Amino acid sequence: MFINEIFFTLKDGRQAMLRSPREEDVQGLLEYLWKSTEETEFVLRSPEENARYTFEKELAFVKEMDASPDIAMLVCIVDGRVAGNCEIRFNRRIKTRHRASVGIALLKEFWNQGIGTRMFEEMLKFAREREGLLQVELEFIEGNVRARHLYEKMGFRITGMRPDAIRLKDGTLRNEYQMMLKLT
Repeated sequence: MFINEIFFTLKDGRQAMLRSPREEDVQGLLEYLWKSTEETEFVLRSPEENARYTFEKELAFVKEMDASPDIAMLVCIVDGRVAGNCEIRFNRRIKTRHRASVGIALLKEFWNQGIGTRMFEEMLKFAREREGLLQVELEFIEGNVRARHLYEKMGFRITGMRPDAIRLKDGTLRNEYQMMLKLT
């Protein structure tokens, strides 16, 4: 699903742009993927897993998203760099096509600038326009209070928990929480 440019102003006054990723963003997306895994334990990727992300695979992924009616991704570009992304996936199966899942991540230097809120607002617009869609779902890792605050601000509520679903490198186990937003 292709999304045109959406411009907005960050809390610090800089200009930002949201849009579908393009071929010229692929290298920036790779740099973003690597850096985001090093900055927080709240993304599911670990730095050691980043080697599987190559320019060719990321380019194919960008092209797949643009062509798919069931996936939309926004990248946020600030000062010519990829600051973060947000993705929504719509289910196609008959029994689950009333559901969609959403995910988001931002580089630490762009936290608290309004980017997460704006990306979620745009994704939820797409969700509300999708015929038959009743709910949007997401997960977050125990301890990620910033993400939980954003999700609750956007109207999501906790619907469940997977105990010890995440195991950190040091052996620490964390719960994973499921959240849902009813669109009706």
